[in-house]
Amino acid sequence: MADEPLVFIDTNIIVYAHDRDAGHKRALAKQRLATLLTERRAVVSLQVLQELYVTLTRKLPKALAKDDARELVDGYADLRLVIPDVELLKEAMRLEARWQLSFWDAMIVAAADRAGCATVLSEDLGHGRKIAGVVIENPFV
Repeated sequence: MADEPLVFIDTNIIVYAHDRDAGHKRALAKQRLATLLTERRAVVSLQVLQELYVTLTRKLPKALAKDDARELVDGYADLRLVIPDVELLKEAMRLEARWQLSFWDAMIVAAADRAGCATVLSEDLGHGRKIAGVVIENPFV
């Protein structure tokens, strides 16, 4: 499995995996995450961890307690982690303009590219779209 390509996990996939009200999306997200974690192919960025904490504690109808959210974020922080720097910022700005992305989506793609991921697992960005050599996969399609 070490030769299998890395997969960047967008925030929304992790949120669905922990949102008790997400229905079938929760089951699909949990299954896909479990596989990627077992295979050690999952990659996240600091941005994803920040968004995850805020979403779990403030944006869900049944928000998690902050202690529980911190524990989850701590667990995901053990994955391969992309830390943004000025060069990643510059690349995201280029991607934003070139591909007509939101800035934050461009940061996700830039982080995935930096980590050598073949795929970004996300509900956003357009299933099957290839951006800067990275394929977008929506697990709910």
